[in-house]
Amino acid sequence: MVPGPPTLDAPWPVALLSSKIRGWIDRLGTAWVEGEITQWGVSGGNVYGKLKDLHEDATISFTIWSSVKARIPADLKQGDRVIAAVKPNYWVKGGTLTMQVSDMRHVGLGDLLERLERLRAQLAAEGLFAIERKKRLPFLPHTIGLITGKDSDAEKDVLRNAQLRWPQVRFRVVHAAVQGERTVTEVTAAIRTLDADPEVEVIIVARGGGDFQNLLGFSDETLVRAAAAAVTPIVSAIGHEADRPLLDDVADLRASTPTDAAKRVVPDVAEELARVQQARARIGTRLTHAIAHEIDRIGHLRTRPVLASSSWIVDSRAQELTRYVARGVELVERCVEKETTRVAELRGQLRALSPQATLDRGYAIVQTAAGHVVTAPAEAPAGSDLRVTVSGGAFAATAGDEVASPAHPAAEERSAGSPAAK
Repeated sequence: MVPGPPTLDAPWPVALLSSKIRGWIDRLGTAWVEGEITQWGVSGGNVYGKLKDLHEDATISFTIWSSVKARIPADLKQGDRVIAAVKPNYWVKGGTLTMQVSDMRHVGLGDLLERLERLRAQLAAEGLFAIERKKRLPFLPHTIGLITGKDSDAEKDVLRNAQLRWPQVRFRVVHAAVQGERTVTEVTAAIRTLDADPEVEVIIVARGGGDFQNLLGFSDETLVRAAAAAVTPIVSAIGHEADRPLLDDVADLRASTPTDAAKRVVPDVAEELARVQQARARIGTRLTHAIAHEIDRIGHLRTRPVLASSSWIVDSRAQELTRYVARGVELVERCVEKETTRVAELRGQLRALSPQATLDRGYAIVQTAAGHVVTAPAEAPAGSDLRVTVSGGAFAATAGDEVASPAHPAAEERSAGSPAAK
């Protein structure tokens, strides 16, 4: 008899519910899943661990029985990315759900590389790897941000080599997981923390290399984009020469090792002092050569005739000056003579046209007592006082009634404009 649905009055027994749950789960069968091993422990020949989703916050527990363990790779460990054939198994007696693994293997290297190259191509197309966006490192950073594993060899290498090169350099160290599931979250948070610190002038992300899968966290898109968005220059020193995670491409500088990062970020004080001394020596040599060259030039100039004696300038120009003076005198005399002649001509013309010349020819000027010139007989009635001006001077006269007849045309012309005077 099949039991009906459970109710308040007719509840199911626990065993019945458990058996139904087991039946439902058994119908799921075996499924292939992909994830990252976050826990791996061996007990009694069996393996007990946990598998985490690569992108979401989801985890399942799994068990590998000793009978199956011999068929899976012996190098599997925590942090590996794997694909596994799991079958859900509900244990009725304990009321627990476990995933029994029948097969487990590393994710194919080809698959990982294909995904990595697709992401690399996408980020490159967005310009995150472009040379022109990479920032120049400061010549001498006063404070360096360092992201690395706690008490790691990478941390010791960076600190020791940097302080040997420049003892006054300061570090602001942020410890983060550089392997495993916490790598992306902690390294990304550390980059943002140091980038927000105004005293940090450059950030070094250091890790002492590792196999391909251990470095996968540094190719995560979230971490890479956080590094690309940082304002502070970033140096990637997380792998060896053959390793190439995406962080190396987006970083402003890639260092082959943590030691190389320290050497490329911090200048060597001894080398810089030597360069200063060399520069000072070169400057001194060039100044000495320049001064010696100018002294020789001045000596050559002083031996030239033009500077040996200054009288040559006057001597070479004396004859030419004399010629110019004589020519100037000649031109001035000609000009004066020409203008003298012209003045005489103008004087003659002026005298010919002057009233005095007319008086000298026998003419007279008759004026009334008021000083008006008499131009008609009516202006000088008989008995009026007149003043007569002739060539030799002036005399007084009185106008009469009779007018003398002209004896010749000249006399007629003279008497025509004047009344008779006594």
